[in-house]
Amino acid sequence: MGNPKTVAIIGAGPVGLAAAAHVLERGMKPIVLEAGDSVATAVRQWGHVQLFSSWAYNIDRAAERLLEATGWNSPDPQHYPTGSELVERYLEPLATRTALAGHIRTSSRVTDISRAGFDKLKSGGRESAPFEIRYQNGKGPEVVRADAVIDVSGTWHSPNPAGANGLPAIGERPARSRIAYGMPDVLGRERARYAGKTVAVLGAGHSAVGTLIDLARLAEQEGATTPVWLLRGNDPAKAFGGGANDKLAARGELGSAFARLVADGRIRLEREFRVSHIALDGSGLIVGADSGARQVMVDELIVATGFRPDFDFLRELRIELDPVVESPVPLAPLIDPNLHSCGTVRPHGARELAQPEPGFYFAGMKSYGRAPTFLMLTGYEQVRSIAADLAGDREAAERVELVLPETGVCTRAAAPGASQCCGGPAPSDVDGCCADDAKAKQQGKAGCGCG
Repeated sequence: MGNPKTVAIIGAGPVGLAAAAHVLERGMKPIVLEAGDSVATAVRQWGHVQLFSSWAYNIDRAAERLLEATGWNSPDPQHYPTGSELVERYLEPLATRTALAGHIRTSSRVTDISRAGFDKLKSGGRESAPFEIRYQNGKGPEVVRADAVIDVSGTWHSPNPAGANGLPAIGERPARSRIAYGMPDVLGRERARYAGKTVAVLGAGHSAVGTLIDLARLAEQEGATTPVWLLRGNDPAKAFGGGANDKLAARGELGSAFARLVADGRIRLEREFRVSHIALDGSGLIVGADSGARQVMVDELIVATGFRPDFDFLRELRIELDPVVESPVPLAPLIDPNLHSCGTVRPHGARELAQPEPGFYFAGMKSYGRAPTFLMLTGYEQVRSIAADLAGDREAAERVELVLPETGVCTRAAAPGASQCCGGPAPSDVDGCCADDAKAKQQGKAGCGCG
């Protein structure tokens, strides 16, 4: 019997650790390379944020089996954890107390991946050559070889810029000292930076909404704090979500609370504000839209416009991506927000995530490219399927072992040609998840967004 297959896993977040658990359970050898100095580096940066889904939807089954062998006490499945709780009660024990502990290398940033002895152009015998992964760990370049690679490096460290055209706004880079990206902890670690200030938040997703709600709370305690919402579109209702109809109750409550704050004038709204210019002005910023035709004066700017994947270290691999979403091509029609308005995605796995480079897969948030609708449980299903595929268990790789909550929100007016709902007509004319989606899937239909 030969040596077990070695699988390199890039990233030690929730899905990366789940991938390692499934690989190990399948009798293969995982090597987890994490750029940060600890596991779940990105999650720790949004540790103050409460997840929309309860513990029941945030624990991978293979990881749970590893933890149970250590006497681990599982959290209340109905409790909604914060990012910090996710790390402290699940990810840290998984990485340090189970059989995964000896397979994780932190402070190991991957810089390049290729096939040993093959550049991108050479084909003959390519499939049988091992992957060569180069990484930096503070001691100079290191090299490890593997039979397969799962890229679960996420997108957290590649935020989208403020510019409405996808490029940094003119002057954005020189103004970085007054700009934050993602979801800073405005009520906690970074309170001093934002208290008593005029703070603009650009974006319309859940990160923007959550940050604006926190700024409104900060304003209750620090009266001079003024939240300003920079909305690229014209309809703020799209950010309010499904309210009571949202099957993820915590997300519905967030949208409802946000709608009340905007209606009460506690958050100043600037509609159709497409940022083009940013300039430092003393200790603050001038944020300009539409080539400077409109301007707002603020002390700080928070850019919450989503994230994009980093493909630089994959240059010598043969990968194929959707030109719009930047996800694996078969996955793109399921998640492209231009094609449908709902957030649910049918379960998918190795077949949709594989690349022309045999043995290489995207998984987790990075597999969604620029699409914003990823759920952690979806990532767990992805890596379960990939591990089965690598172990040669095609039946398990194709099998669906995931039932998602109905998370999509159907809007009143979708784009031309977009799916209005998830498997059936909207139950009413108000925003809400499509009630017929589960029924459609039970009947063998694709469900949300898949025509």
